[in-house]
This record gives sequence, structure tokens and C-alpha cells, in this order.
Amino acid sequence: MTPDDVRPPRRPYPHAERQDVVQELHGLRIPDPYRWLEDGDAPSTRRWSAEQESLHAAELAALPGLERWEAEVAALDAVDRARAPKVRGERAFWLRQDAGQEHPVLVVAEAGTDAAERVLLDPGALDPSGRTVLDSWEPSVEGDLLAFQVSRDGTEDSLLHVMDVATGKLVDGPVDRVRKSSVAWLPGGGAFYYVRHLDPRLHPGEERYHRRVCLHRVGTAADADAVVFGEGRDKTQFYSVSVTADGRWFGVTATLGTGRGTDLYLADLTAGPQERPLLRPVQEGREAATRLHAVPGTSPQDRVWLRTDRDAARGRVVACRPDALHRGPDAWQEVIPERPDAVLTHLVVLSGPELEHPLGLAAWTRNTVAEVTVHDLVDGRQVATVPLPGTGAVGDFSAGPPGSHEAWFAYTDFVTPPRVLRFDARTCRVTRWERDAPDAREVGGAVTRQVAFPSRDGTTVRMFVISPTGHPDVPRPALLTGYGGFGRTMSPRYRALVLAWVRAGGVFAWAGLRGGGEEGEAWHRAGSGKHKQNTFDDFAAAGDRLVSAGWTEPGRLAIMGGSNGGLLVGAALTQQPEKYAAVVCMAPLLDMVRYELSGLGPSWTPEYGSARDPELLRTLLGYSPYHRVTPGTRYPAVLLTAADGDTRTDPLHARKMCAALQHASSGPGPILLRLERGVGHADRAASRAVALQAECLAFLAERVGLPAPRAVAGGGDLRRG
Repeated sequence: MTPDDVRPPRRPYPHAERQDVVQELHGLRIPDPYRWLEDGDAPSTRRWSAEQESLHAAELAALPGLERWEAEVAALDAVDRARAPKVRGERAFWLRQDAGQEHPVLVVAEAGTDAAERVLLDPGALDPSGRTVLDSWEPSVEGDLLAFQVSRDGTEDSLLHVMDVATGKLVDGPVDRVRKSSVAWLPGGGAFYYVRHLDPRLHPGEERYHRRVCLHRVGTAADADAVVFGEGRDKTQFYSVSVTADGRWFGVTATLGTGRGTDLYLADLTAGPQERPLLRPVQEGREAATRLHAVPGTSPQDRVWLRTDRDAARGRVVACRPDALHRGPDAWQEVIPERPDAVLTHLVVLSGPELEHPLGLAAWTRNTVAEVTVHDLVDGRQVATVPLPGTGAVGDFSAGPPGSHEAWFAYTDFVTPPRVLRFDARTCRVTRWERDAPDAREVGGAVTRQVAFPSRDGTTVRMFVISPTGHPDVPRPALLTGYGGFGRTMSPRYRALVLAWVRAGGVFAWAGLRGGGEEGEAWHRAGSGKHKQNTFDDFAAAGDRLVSAGWTEPGRLAIMGGSNGGLLVGAALTQQPEKYAAVVCMAPLLDMVRYELSGLGPSWTPEYGSARDPELLRTLLGYSPYHRVTPGTRYPAVLLTAADGDTRTDPLHARKMCAALQHASSGPGPILLRLERGVGHADRAASRAVALQAECLAFLAERVGLPAPRAVAGGGDLRRG
């Protein structure tokens, strides 16, 4: 008897009309029977969506062990967390989220003292419903003012405010149309550079594009802000801004959509008005990412450092005088060379008066595992290797105030909650930051192992396998995930849903696929554009290895992915549906012929290519999950999730795919759509994130035979003492 034999009969699916809609592109006729579901506000779509919600609710109520899954995920997620501080003037600012808090709060304390911290900004106090999130924040150079951005209902359409740090009173804003803008304060706190969208009335339907770099003077109307950069450039360009601590040098980076190449410009603010900085190109039109790192003394004779993958796909560091940067690589001096075995991910420059030379704190990933080294930035010598608590990931780097010898960064791995470490450049030692969250122990019942295997074309791919024993003792229910896009590295990080699955007796696998950044920019490009199928081949090979090595067996392998990872599992589902017992596809892209017509789709053409290109249209159509759904195919159970506030990947993708699969599948199902309201693509309240993760695990566990957890992890508290 199979599991399908003991399940109750599948509930009927809501009716979705299949319309005779055919789009002709470059001589290809492309059927699109559910085009009508793209309009989320149409009465027919609303009616269909309501029926899908009823179906989902009925199936959810019947999921075995859901409450136990939710209790386990909540317990494992209930750890105190802190982010690395930003030190400005005499104050330190950082995010902290205590166990049980729905959102992180921003706290402040006098730097270098035992002064008590105080909450400066609490999203829960701003909006008790939990639907408002703090998108970004930046203190002024002196630490007396704070620019912060908040958004509601998951839209990520932020409003920018300025707060007096001493009193907590708002002194400026709201400034609209900012969407997580970087903010670069000028000394004195009277003004800052930032990025703002044009008035949407100028370009109807394109309100999240057409960005401009502006100068805002605190206390004045935002509509009077001077535009200093962005006119005449592509509508999809993203910009970031920076100003050296002495206020002399102003930098702008420009990226075409989510492309990896950056244009970089630098202006000497002593050479002209701040409203009209003379920005000179450092790098333009190159398929390379270059970032500027400077120290407080930035006269034309001083040196700045660039972290770049130009002529070094895995990254290197070069030095140059700021007044010579516009001369390009001919003026660059290599300081930290490219490593053949690792990818450079971060650089922090420290130049305290106690140091003979400025030092660079460099972070790398080697085989997806973090390493941190220290380098003399004058002669290039590596002077130390920083010991880390385990085999994991680092990030969230920040340096102390100008002329400091201190830096902070976060460390985590699959079984260790994030912790903040303090680096002292005088001794090259690392200690636990004294204001970090209470120490959290490693979670037991899970062992991590990294394995390597060949993909279809022989390329070596690596994945982390987390299991109860660390070796394939018996075939277990397995859950495989990955991402493989935008140069993003899938490094080992603490995640409650991973531990919940493993502690219940399953195997969780995290594959580092081409398209990601695990092996540098060449690895990314090998899984993007016309090479995107490599990503899906790597993922299929990962599943095969889990079976062949004995971690799991046929019929007990499930897959899950979100965003670009949703595209990944959608492609896996439609290319080899027989391999997988169940699929969770979250906030996905699935119609790759029309993806660039909604959400932030136009920004992603550097990653996927455009249907306007005849050759790339054939590539996109070749793997587009929505277009590969074939009637009569025995598809596994599928849960698609979407959010009504998602301004990146429109819920239309999940709606259209759900209708197509429900019509086509001859399998027992179910095919379900979970539509969440009042949230978006990214941050959400902790309780809502726990509920979503628990439901996904319960849905998958039922199909692969993994029993729900018997007891809550650690009594519900993973903190020591």
C-alpha cells in the first residue's frame, strides 16, 4: 500500500477557464491560456483566488502534525539576535531582536562605555499590527541624527524620516519614493545624498524605476532637492552613494538592473558646489564589480582601496590616489591578489593611529566556507588569519569611527545562531562583542557535512548535507533546496526550518549551484542567461547524489525554493516530475516569457535575458516552468506561495502556474496556492515567518513520510543560563 492509497480523495479544484490566447514572438506561437490571471484586481481573478484560499484552508486544516511543526520551528527560531554596530561620533547603533520579538529594534548607546542601551526605533511601537518594517537606517557622521526608512505591508516602498537621536523627535520627512535608498551624510548633519524615484506621474506604470541621486538638506522640502546624477540613464539602473568621513570625496555606483558590473564615479566636493559635484568616471561599461573603500585622511596624496573583480573573477584589492582614480587600472597598484581557491567577499579598512600601516580585514569563501585574513594595505603582506568559531559564514561587517582600530562582524553556521565578533587591529585578535545577545549554544541533533559531485557536464558541484548522524546510515526523508542566481552564495547559516527537519529525523541538503557566487563571477555567469540550464542540471545532479549515496531513496525526496529558487524548483518540477515526492515553490518566477513585464522584472534581464532577443527567447521558453506544464503528467504534490504585497515577483506567476498544474496533473495532488496578505517578498513579522515555514515543512513531511517532531527543541529556549 502506498501513501497515496491511505489519503482521503482529493478535493476538487476551482474552475479556471482556459482561454485561447496565443502570443506570437519572433515567429513562435506561444499559448498563454491563463493570461487573464495576471490581473489580480479583475473580478474573475478575485473569485478564483477566493476559491483557492478556501481549498488551501481546508487542506491546511487536515495537515497532520502542523501544530507540532510550528512549535518546533518557533522554539528553534526563539534566539536573541544582534547585528554588528555602526559607531558614529560617541554613539553606537545596532539592531537587536530578542526571542519573541516580531521585528528587530534599533538601539543606541554611548560608544566605549558601559552606558545602558536604549531603544531608538521599534517598528512594533510604530505599528502594533506588525505590518511595518524598518527597511534601512544610517546615522550621521557625528551620530546626533538618524535617517531611517520604513515601509508597510511588504511593499518595500519606503518613507524616509530624520530623527534627533538625543530626543527621539522627528526633525524631517517623510520623503517618499526612496525604496531602501543608501544615504551618505555630509559632515555636520545638515545634508545627505540619497536615491529617489521620479514622480510616478511622469512615467505611469514604472513608478519603481527612473531613480535619481539627489542632495537633500535637512528641514527643506524634498521636491526641491537637487538632482546630481542619473539623468539620461537606463530606467532600470540602481545607484548607491557614499561620502568619505571628512566630507571631501563623493562616490556613486551605478548598476544596470541586477547586473554584476558597476559603473563607478568619484567627485572632489572641494572642487565645486555640493549640488553640482563634478563626478568623474573611475569605471564605466565594464562587466566587473568595483567598490571603493577609503580612510579618513583622503587628500589627493592619500590612498584609497578598491575591491574589484575586474581582471580577477574571484576578486582582488587594488590601491590608488583618489585624484588618479579616473585614469583607471593603469593607476592601480595591486595590494591583495586574487586567490585561485577562494572568492573575496568583504573588505574593511582600518587606520587607527596605533597602526604602522592601514590594515585590511578581508573575508573570503573557500568551497562556500568563510575565511577571514588580515593584510598590510601598503606592502600587501598577509599578517594574520582570524580564527572563526567553526565552519560557517561571516557578514554584516562594520568599522569603527574614523581612525579606528576596531571592526565588527557576524558569524553563524547551520547549528550556531548568529553571534557578533569584535576585531582589534592592534592585536589581530577576535573576541565576542560585549553588547552581543546572550550566548546561544549550538543546537544538537544535527551534523553538517559538505559533499562534492559531478553535474551532467562533469562540473564539480558542492552541497551541504545536514543530517542526524553526519553520514548516510539509512535512507531518510530528504529535503533539497538551492538558489543558483544573481551571484548569490548559499553559505551555511542558522535556519530554524533546517534544524526542525533534521531533528525530526530527516536529511536537509543545500546545493551551491551555478548561477550563484560560490566560485566567483565565472561560476555566476555559467548559470545565467543562455547558460541557465546548467543551474537546473546541477540541482538534478544534487538530487541524484542524495539517492545514489544512500541519504534518501526514490519517493522520499522533496524540494523547496523561493524567489529565484522558486524558478529553480519550478524548472525541476516540470523537467523531471517523477523525481520528487513533493514541491514547495515560494514567491516564484515561473512565466519566463513575460517575467520582465511585472514587478521588478525589467531589472533582471542582465541575469536571465530578454524575450525581446530571439535567441534568448528560445532559451527562456525552453525552461519556463509555466510553459512546460504538460497535460496528463503525474505531477507530485505542489504548494505555491505568494504575497499580495510582493513588488519584486508578482503573485501572477504563482496564480498562472497553479491553474496550469491543476488542469494538467494526473497525480493525486494536491496542487495548492497559499496567498498571504499584508506582507511582501522579504521581511515579515517573526510569527508569520514561523507559520509559513512550519506549513511548508508539514506539507512536505506528509508526502515523504517524515513524522512531526515529538517534543519542542530545548524546552523552547536555546539560550544559556
